[in-house]
Amino acid sequence: MIRLANPSDLDAIAEIYEEILAAEDARPASYTNWQRGKYPTRDTAEAALEAGTLWVGEEDGAVYGCVNLNGEQLPEYDAIPWSIPAQPSEVGVIHTLVIRPSWSGRGKAREFVAFCEEELRRQGKKAVRLDTYEGNFPANTMYPRLGYRLAGATEFFFQGFIHEVLNCYEKQL
Repeated sequence: MIRLANPSDLDAIAEIYEEILAAEDARPASYTNWQRGKYPTRDTAEAALEAGTLWVGEEDGAVYGCVNLNGEQLPEYDAIPWSIPAQPSEVGVIHTLVIRPSWSGRGKAREFVAFCEEELRRQGKKAVRLDTYEGNFPANTMYPRLGYRLAGATEFFFQGFIHEVLNCYEKQL
């Protein structure tokens, strides 16, 4: 089940972030380009929780993933040649979609994306957008398979401390 997060979920979400960062440390190349202690953190999740935009996936009492789903488009999105005409208020954005590494391969990321699309349709949005690190092979493979179009890539100064190139995707709802 995917549901709105509550304060009692924050510890599990912080654990997921840490598990992902530990898995990144064990790989020769990073999929996320995230940095421990900077992004994502418990504070990242807490801010989304307070905004009412943090959703968690839970099964048998275990939180296996989360996403921040809102309409916030980073300033760098202005450099992307989006093809789906939509006013900012008509766009939903998927941020920081994460699945606990021990749950990978079970289709949970695809379930989250389908949930996000349905929730954004319910909110009356016309398009969904997202960005992901250019080296994130799993995400850059999954989104096109789910009907997302690579709209472009640009350098982001993410969170004010990470210079990186992010691929930006879109899908009409």
